[in-house]
Amino acid sequence: MIRLTKLNREQFLLNHMQIETIELIPETKIIMMNHDYYIVRETPERVVALIEEYTAKVRDIYREITISDKQNRDWK
Repeated sequence: MIRLTKLNREQFLLNHMQIETIELIPETKIIMMNHDYYIVRETPERVVALIEEYTAKVRDIYREITISDKQNRDWK
């Protein structure tokens, strides 16, 4: 999940896997798969960067767990 900021400066977490489209109207409008939407302070480029950062962290954690699990099996 990524942390975003509503126009009233309230922060919230958004499941980026449910994003359908991102529009610039000129604010950033994030439309979800269920057709709900959020208008946020972050630019579309920043939203994409946050998704990339989160995805990279998840991949790193998965890689770490996989390597650790493999090493533990090799010791047995």
